[in-house]
Amino acid sequence: MTALADKVVWITGASSGIGEALAVLASRRDARLVLTARREAELQRVRGLCQDPARVALLPLDLSRFDAAEAMNKVEGLFGPVGVLVNNAGISQRSYFRDTELEVYRRIMELDFFAPVALTKAVLPGMLARKAGHVVMISSVAGKIGVPLRTGYSAAKHALAGFTEAARAELWREGLHFTLVCPGFVSTSISKSALTGSGGTHGVVDEAIGKGLAPEVCAEAIWRAVEKDREEVLIAGREGAFVRLKRYAPGLFSYALKRAKPT
Repeated sequence: MTALADKVVWITGASSGIGEALAVLASRRDARLVLTARREAELQRVRGLCQDPARVALLPLDLSRFDAAEAMNKVEGLFGPVGVLVNNAGISQRSYFRDTELEVYRRIMELDFFAPVALTKAVLPGMLARKAGHVVMISSVAGKIGVPLRTGYSAAKHALAGFTEAARAELWREGLHFTLVCPGFVSTSISKSALTGSGGTHGVVDEAIGKGLAPEVCAEAIWRAVEKDREEVLIAGREGAFVRLKRYAPGLFSYALKRAKPT
């Protein structure tokens, strides 16, 4: 079991959405928090929402260009060794493959895959030395199924799932836990900030996203899964049925996916 009380919990993508909700709920569980995102003003706002702002430190970073070892040293200098790392930062996509520039795929992979791997590698030596630690990877339903208009995003989240599964198999004897989280539609700004084929910003909150789960509901389910040391958790409404359909009726799943109207 992973209790959050008095642990140092480092959350990336903590300035809004799921990351913000994770921070607030972890503070109510008496964790010591380090919050990372690009927008320092938004991080300040989130810290003000936490139960005890004195137990919340901020480390603004652009995770598309950063030194993971340097960042980890700064975190440990704030509150000490990291007990729980939550790799939540990421960016989505809204463009067809035929219209998407290769550089867009590189940007998505850099933030959604390479940054989590780099941060996990940075905290790993300390966790191995203590034979304790928990890494939480925020993936997506798109990491379980290939979603139209999200070829790059789906690819990055599938890669993250494969990495997490392999790392877990390598490191469980060392006392490390990995939880892969696959949310469906959550009411955040993820679609608004998603990349278009040319690298611009989508700028629209998709209807399904806007009607999705509240971030607080998703975050509570995540922390409960972490506390129980669950290896994987799917947090989704009706869209979660596609994941089960792919597993049990792949032909029917393929038929339905090809005829879906993506947004």
